[in-house]
Amino acid sequence: QVQLVESGGGSVQAGASLRLSCTASGHIGINLAMGWFRQAPGKEREFVAAINWSGSSTLYGDSVKGRFTISRDNAKNTAYLQMNSLKPADTAVYYCARARGLVAGPSRADFTSWGQGTQVTVSS
Repeated sequence: QVQLVESGGGSVQAGASLRLSCTASGHIGINLAMGWFRQAPGKEREFVAAINWSGSSTLYGDSVKGRFTISRDNAKNTAYLQMNSLKPADTAVYYCARARGLVAGPSRADFTSWGQGTQVTVSS
């Protein structure tokens, strides 16, 4: 079993930046694709970004393209989400997820392990 722990959330003003981290532990085995999702109150969990096993390929949700960057450091079993130019609409709980394969798309079904989430609040 793999455990995922997110960190780096917080409360910021619009236009600020935050970097989220997600560290995996347990029976990690080979490197698999990783992703970030978010869920605002009363809304469905939304795909934010995904990165393949090596870090050579990334995918982003339309609402964060050009502002967020996903990356990973396999030596540290850690994935990151750099969030720039934050907006109040980015306010949500952000979840890290580990995919079932070497690559992953935007579907929640592609992911088998989930972290507990970290709150990001952006005020205007």
